[in-house]
Amino acid sequence: MIVILDYGMGNVGSILNMLKKLGHKSVISSDPNIIKEAGKLILPGVGSFDTGVEKLTKSGLIPLILNHAKVEKKPLLGICLGMQLLGEKSEEGKLAGLSLIPFESKKFNFEDKHNLKTPHMGWNLVRKVNESYLVNSIDSDFRFYFVHSFHAVCKSNENILLESIYGYKFASAVFLENILGVQFHPEKSHKFGMKILDNFARRDNFVS
Repeated sequence: MIVILDYGMGNVGSILNMLKKLGHKSVISSDPNIIKEAGKLILPGVGSFDTGVEKLTKSGLIPLILNHAKVEKKPLLGICLGMQLLGEKSEEGKLAGLSLIPFESKKFNFEDKHNLKTPHMGWNLVRKVNESYLVNSIDSDFRFYFVHSFHAVCKSNENILLESIYGYKFASAVFLENILGVQFHPEKSHKFGMKILDNFARRDNFVS
């Protein structure tokens, strides 16, 4: 079963509806007993980094997430802010992230070289950097819906799964073994996002 974590920061209903449309069983929950039994977790998120960390801490979900991902090695997917929370820290705040993948989130900085605004909002293409079941059958004509002002800067290219361009290249999906994150919103990305969630839901074993 897939559990979509409810900590007051995510577009949980849309994710649930898309998984249901794809024929996959999922629930929205913050119940520790339900989370402990989950085969897969989805960590959504919309809003600021520190608020996300604070809400995760207050909800008591952090130890459950860490046990699921690091100890039991079960699949974990972070979406948008949820992806950024998988990293070590963010320029947006002062609190530490979950440190599950070695990256930091930095604000888009165009140095007046591009007539671009933040947040980066709308549809954008992706390019596959590394292989993972999450991006099976995804190629350069796949586009996803983004809304973000901060992006992941990985310490190693080995953790970059997809990249996109907005003024410059940035990591639009990251991964480390069973832990994955996408900066875009698959639940708002129609057939392209459905493929991402379907790939995640269908994977039986716990490695990338």
